Amino acid sequence: MSVMSDRWIREHAQRDAMIEPFVESQRRDGCISYGLSSYGYDARVADEFKIFTNVDNALVDPKDFAANSFVDRKTDVCIIPPNSFALARTVEYFRVPRDVLVICLGKSTYARCGIIVNVTPLEPGWEGHVTLEFSNTTPLPAKIYANEGACQFLFLSGNEPCETSYADRAGKYMGQRGVTLPRL
Repeated sequence: MSVMSDRWIREHAQRDAMIEPFVESQRRDGCISYGLSSYGYDARVADEFKIFTNVDNALVDPKDFAANSFVDRKTDVCIIPPNSFALARTVEYFRVPRDVLVICLGKSTYARCGIIVNVTPLEPGWEGHVTLEFSNTTPLPAKIYANEGACQFLFLSGNEPCETSYADRAGKYMGQRGVTLPRL
């Protein structure tokens, strides 16, 4: 398994619409950087947020998730309460090739502030907006900036195309748009 370079990412983004919209170079003019890097792609967080709240005293249950556990906000700056989290999505829409697995890591700028970005791997054949989880591990409110860098995606090439892709098995998060809550 190899980590794919900027040349490979650019070629597939342009030829196969693997990343839309695609930013061909790092942008960092007064913002948290985003765009193509040497061996990855720094994606942006969109301006749609679901901020965790316990106003209705809901129970967090992955098999029966209560949508009222969140308040929706469309904003340029999301404030995450102390020791809480928010869901968001990438600006970019991803289409993962059949012989590639994509791993996501949080940006160091957020990590150094106690804000953790979590994303599960993007499986071969999956496509959609990526739902991002921002955890505020601090005892203070934390800011997330929309339309700026949030995380870096690394593209790992398999030794051959997989036998059964995410699309083949009609995965439950296939083609998701917007911020997507847990599904069973």
